[in-house]
Amino acid sequence: MIAPFTHRLAIFCAVVANGVLAAALTFGLRAADEAFPPPLEQANQVSVEVVDADGKLLRAFATPEGRWRLKTTAENVDPQFLRMLVAYEDQRFWQHGGIDPLALLRASGQLLRHGRIISGASTLSMQVARLIEPRESRSLLAKLRQVSRAVQLERRFTKSELLDLYLTHAPYGGNLEGIRAASLAYFGKEPKRLTVAQSALLVALPQLPEKRRPDRHLQAATAARNRVLTRMAVADLIGDGEAERAEQSPVPDRRLQLPAFAAHVAQAARARNRGVDRHTTSLRRSIQEGLEAVAKSAAAGLGPKVSIAMVMADAKTGEIVGEVGSADYFNAERSGWIDMTRVKRSPGSTLKPFIYGLAFEEGLVAQETIIEDRPADFFGYRPRNFDMQYQGDVSIRQALQLSLNVPAVKLLDAVAPSRLMVRFRRADVRPVLPPNETPGLAIGLGGVGITLEDLVQLYAALANRGVPVRLGDGVTRQAGLIDGEPLLDMAAAWQVSDILAGINPPTGINRRGIAYKTGTSYGYRDAWSVGYDGRHVLGVWVGRPDNGAVPGISGFATAAPILFEAFARSGVALTPLPGAPAGSLRLAATQLPVSQRRFTKQANGLLASAGEAAPQIVYPPEGARVELGAKTGDTIAPLVLKLQGGRAPFRWLANGKPLSETSRRRVNQWVPDGGGFSTLTVIDAVGRAASVRVFID
Repeated sequence: MIAPFTHRLAIFCAVVANGVLAAALTFGLRAADEAFPPPLEQANQVSVEVVDADGKLLRAFATPEGRWRLKTTAENVDPQFLRMLVAYEDQRFWQHGGIDPLALLRASGQLLRHGRIISGASTLSMQVARLIEPRESRSLLAKLRQVSRAVQLERRFTKSELLDLYLTHAPYGGNLEGIRAASLAYFGKEPKRLTVAQSALLVALPQLPEKRRPDRHLQAATAARNRVLTRMAVADLIGDGEAERAEQSPVPDRRLQLPAFAAHVAQAARARNRGVDRHTTSLRRSIQEGLEAVAKSAAAGLGPKVSIAMVMADAKTGEIVGEVGSADYFNAERSGWIDMTRVKRSPGSTLKPFIYGLAFEEGLVAQETIIEDRPADFFGYRPRNFDMQYQGDVSIRQALQLSLNVPAVKLLDAVAPSRLMVRFRRADVRPVLPPNETPGLAIGLGGVGITLEDLVQLYAALANRGVPVRLGDGVTRQAGLIDGEPLLDMAAAWQVSDILAGINPPTGINRRGIAYKTGTSYGYRDAWSVGYDGRHVLGVWVGRPDNGAVPGISGFATAAPILFEAFARSGVALTPLPGAPAGSLRLAATQLPVSQRRFTKQANGLLASAGEAAPQIVYPPEGARVELGAKTGDTIAPLVLKLQGGRAPFRWLANGKPLSETSRRRVNQWVPDGGGFSTLTVIDAVGRAASVRVFID
């Protein structure tokens, strides 16, 4: 009876002893792990990336030590590559705990038999440990340290996370680290889709990255790739005959530049959000690439100090889809580091469409209204046309299309410069006046400072039927519709767009269905062109960043060809311009009321008798909200219109469309086409006008 009891006691003691030993070992490992944690700071340090709206890389910044280390996960990589990597480097990666005992036994046996190392026993976990904590020597102690680090990493990370660390940190020669940087540098593409030959090369390079660099040691790289293809585990994985076919594929013999687009946007994003590794913009890389190519090519023929800037935006959302701050960011002679999309310069004639828009909105003119283009004196201000010639009597449509200066100033004098500036503020744009000056007539010819981005923001409202939008690049500024009143009412915006769409493009260029306007600042310092279709608006600036003159440049001859080329190279599908809103027509001259057939000083009431009051709309009042059944869908009731003053007969217009024949009565009726904002205008016999803006429910 004693012997069995003694046996059971011995077994019990052994179990207890093993438990104590295991607990002590576990506690010791945990204590050692906490006392000497792995240096994870290196693991977390990656290149800062700036990507487009679809996640495509626009530009990356090297790490502080000058490495291209792009953060990578298994989801970013071709699954076939991952299978080949594990098959070649660490077949039991998913089963072991950081150390592969079978691989250790195999390597030890080969060492004993041959007296030298035939194959290693390094696992992917051990390689990750070496990558985040490089060995100072190849001693046994350094190897043991690497093994212990591998065990520590296995305790902290999942297998998938360890694989991600390898994909991010594996060396590929020079300052390339990680499979994404290598794939972009050697194949010019992300590693999401790789051929078998490409995968094999990327598996082979990290073992001896400097000696196998294909751009320096092509034969060694080719031989290493082929060894991967012929390894039994890999050959079984990729299938019969695939290795032979892959061996016939050439190995790249040069290193490509990593994507380097949108330099100014990328720099601004990085500076604004320090500590963030990935910045997503609203840009589209295909559009950005096309715009930058056009800018660089065009600048080459314009002189060494001339630069080009462009902004393309979605007029519906305000998102900037392409932005070029200069022709070449690294060109010192062109001051390429200066972002010319945000520098205030004189816009030349590019603000004229908004003057005409206000005149249309107030009912002062129609497209076929005749206006004089002759020398004029506005209290000492004598505008002259760009070519120093005068056209005499022209239509409003011709005056805007020819960008005549005198008619534009006449209209600005009629609508008032201060009102134009108020409209700009509706679009959240604030042009800068010269010091100590109030808004004057020179605004119409470029007498203010404005940025290219702000100019595009103004034109985006034209493309968006008068509704203003705020431009945003997705990083430093957010896009969106601007609350409040429109920049111009829908009818006036359409009238302006209809005129701009009829401007002939430069010689030899297809029309493309774009509405556009050009401008040249005083002294040939800035050439502008802004154009839009039904969805996108593009602005182009040409000039010297130092504000020096560039003899011979002009908006039409210099900037407009770049605009049309950039639209074509951007790859955006052409969207037709919006059609005329309800009630808006291009009336022939014979269909116009007498007061709109010719624009004269009478439009400002300058010839009316001193004792005669100008017309005034007394109902509905300015800003009124009138319920007529538009909201509920009922039949819309007529709105009674009342006025005081003025000289009969009177012409009423609703949203630029005449209501009826002239009438001598001071009461009229109007049936709206629908709800929303509307502009009502009355014009008396001597051309004086009054307008109110109301909201119809």
